[in-house]
Amino acid sequence: MTELLSIILAAGEGTRMRSTTPKVLHAVGGLSVIGHVLRTSKTMQGQIAVVVGPNHEAVENTVAAIAPTATIARQVERLGTGHAVRQAKAAYEAAAGNVIVLYADTPLVTAATMGEIVRRLDGGADIVVVGFRPNDPTGYGRLLTEGDRVRAIREHRDASEAERLIDLCNSGIMGFRADALRSVIDRIGNSNAKGEYYLTDAVELAQGDGKRVDYVVADADEVIGVDDRTKLSIAEATFQDLRRADFMKAGVTLKDPKSVWFSYDTEIASDVTIEPNVVFGPGVVIEQGAVIHAFSHIEGAHIGRKASVGPFARLRPEADLGEDVKVGNFVEVKKAKIGRGAKISHLSYIGDATIGAEVNIGAGVITVNYDGYNKYQTIIGDNAFIGSNSSLVAPVTIGDGALVASGSVITEDVEADALALGRARQAVKPGRAKEIFAKAAAKKQSKKG
Repeated sequence: MTELLSIILAAGEGTRMRSTTPKVLHAVGGLSVIGHVLRTSKTMQGQIAVVVGPNHEAVENTVAAIAPTATIARQVERLGTGHAVRQAKAAYEAAAGNVIVLYADTPLVTAATMGEIVRRLDGGADIVVVGFRPNDPTGYGRLLTEGDRVRAIREHRDASEAERLIDLCNSGIMGFRADALRSVIDRIGNSNAKGEYYLTDAVELAQGDGKRVDYVVADADEVIGVDDRTKLSIAEATFQDLRRADFMKAGVTLKDPKSVWFSYDTEIASDVTIEPNVVFGPGVVIEQGAVIHAFSHIEGAHIGRKASVGPFARLRPEADLGEDVKVGNFVEVKKAKIGRGAKISHLSYIGDATIGAEVNIGAGVITVNYDGYNKYQTIIGDNAFIGSNSSLVAPVTIGDGALVASGSVITEDVEADALALGRARQAVKPGRAKEIFAKAAAKKQSKKG
């Protein structure tokens, strides 16, 4: 028995997406649209049932990863929303309290709206319908209301001309007292233009039973359904605007908010500054006072207090930057822990590495971590200095305070405080360059002849 059951309808094919990927697996803010609905539903502390279509194993796997306790029901024939809800009968037959029916392609629905539905149900409503007012209501079902009650929902194709003038539309999201849902769901018929079983017909059935049907009004952006690429882009833009506003309210400076793109799980402390054209993939945490310079791409990374990243830097998964670290322009870091105060200022690749505190990495340094089959570790101790254009061939350890001369290829461990040189001795041959150039010029001239 449960106090709240969320039934998420996810059986649609999404043919208008023109994609081999089910529409509910397309991403907004780095997370599938169904993932957003699942995460919001989980905040309500209830049970979740998801209705999927046949051969949608990828959807089922996504549900299992995000909401492991959710139950799965399958809608083999797609005969409308009422029919889809019936597939979750095992869940709603056992439910006590309230049931909310959601759609897997509405990623921006909020816990606040779900909470308002529950509040109305707990306050005496038997059914609660979520309405919205779009700029253009064409194609949407209309809420036919009397005062603050709903007497019917009319699908656009079945609506009269007068009913089509109504601007309050049906989002599809509905809340039920569990016993009210059970009392109407099996009585929904399919006498309509499409011959489908509409969940919205539950309203008139409940009215006939003398039950109370309320409605709440959500923002049109919140209930947008992602059923084509255009709406996917609109949902993404709305999501990004919301994230930007939230971060700025929390004390993050965005120099050009519209050009910064966040992921669903980005975490940023106060007094962080982010310059234009920065993209965050999933799994980023930024601590207080850090600065992210322009044109940087960051994913799966931790950035410590007062660190400086970019411009034109790339942090890949498991990059872990300590306090006061500097990662400069055209530097790539992957699966590496960078100690406090270390500097990697420009044109370097650091991967599969542990870098100590106050280390200086010169321009053009790379950790050679891959032999074509396996990855290996590079370890650099505190206060070491790695000269420009050096290659550290892993596995290799550079001791505390060691100095690697510029242009070196290091293949063996370097002890603490040692100087390591791994390059050929310079030789200078006077006049030889002139001879080489003359020979090359003569060869070119002979080809012309």
